[in-house]
Amino acid sequence: MNRNDITEKIITVKVAKSITWESVAKKVGLSKEWVTAGCLGQMTFDDKQAKIVGKIFGLTAEEQKWLQVVPYKGSLPTPVPTDPLIYRWYEIVSVYGTTIKELIHEEFGDGIMSAIDFSMDIVRQPDPKGDRVNVVLSGKFLPYKQY
Repeated sequence: MNRNDITEKIITVKVAKSITWESVAKKVGLSKEWVTAGCLGQMTFDDKQAKIVGKIFGLTAEEQKWLQVVPYKGSLPTPVPTDPLIYRWYEIVSVYGTTIKELIHEEFGDGIMSAIDFSMDIVRQPDPKGDRVNVVLSGKFLPYKQY
């Protein structure tokens, strides 16, 4: 058994029982974005959170322990994503990455945007031409240290 097996079980139960990520997040008490990432194997749940997720998805005590193991993050199965939606993000970074970098450096100086001290919000934005996906990424700016 490994973390990927637990993720597959969670997805299988989610589909079979028509569970939404938002409903899981409400029970855990955290954002739907973070809890979804955790259920998909990209975040670490604490004991209390793992028990809640375990109850929702019918996980054994051993399977709940896997939810508490620090994962290998960013572990997509291929270097270039093949899923169309994930590929769009790859494309966005390929096309706009240098622009984002330049504008962050112009505004903040030499450094990076944290993906650790980070939050994300995904909402539907109604639009007469077709609903839009509104994604807000908020990461702490971390300047490079001079030494």
